[in-house]
Amino acid sequence: MLVWSKSGRLLTWAFIVPLFLIVYGLPIGVIALASFSAQWNDFLPSHYTLSNYTEAFRNASFDSLKASFVTGIAASLAALVSGTWAALALRNMKGVPKRVLDICFFIPSAVPSVSIGLAMLVAFSQPPFLLNGTTMIVMIAHFVLISAFTYGNVTAGLSRMPVDCEQVAESLGARPFYRLRRVTLPLLLPYLIAAFSLSFALSMGELGATVMIYPPGWITLPVRIFTLSDRGAIFDAATLAMILGTATLIMLIALSRISSKASVR
Repeated sequence: MLVWSKSGRLLTWAFIVPLFLIVYGLPIGVIALASFSAQWNDFLPSHYTLSNYTEAFRNASFDSLKASFVTGIAASLAALVSGTWAALALRNMKGVPKRVLDICFFIPSAVPSVSIGLAMLVAFSQPPFLLNGTTMIVMIAHFVLISAFTYGNVTAGLSRMPVDCEQVAESLGARPFYRLRRVTLPLLLPYLIAAFSLSFALSMGELGATVMIYPPGWITLPVRIFTLSDRGAIFDAATLAMILGTATLIMLIALSRISSKASVR
């Protein structure tokens, strides 16, 4: 913190803590209370229940959670492979071609997700690429939206990685693929895990493009939450929002522990 005096730090904390509670804590607290509520006509709910969570794991909402997880993992893995490949391929490129290709990779992250969804809907609604109404179009849309972040994370990791290790391995006669498998990728592992974590979190919360292209049998959890809230089923929507946030948080904590162990090694 860029405040050195004790009184200044106290004033800063006195300002930051209430602001944090209002901006972040209050909305999350309201959603958490609503997820345990059956009726809310006063300042606080008048009826608390666990039936919202019981029903959420029994009906189509659980299928939506599985759809979100499968989509997030599949799209994140595809983005990790392609982003890592691209970052390694462009590692030694310089000048205008490098800047142009960087811009091409980051364009999807600068375009609104609704535009990506509309583009997918138009591009894949006619032969020979007729994917409208299939699960694959959702996977492709999520991959397009998160691939830029994977490429950026891996590129940043490559820029911070010491080149001495690769040069030593090369001087000892290690072949390129061996250097990649035993030297480069192990050194990049914390950045690869961070890239996958960010991609997974973004995919789990993606709504703008998905709501335009999802097929009836593959409704992700954010789409389900949107439809429930649009119908006025606020308690059910709040329950699914808490499940979505908790599931994503557990996954990120597990990945961060793996990343910490990889950094120590």
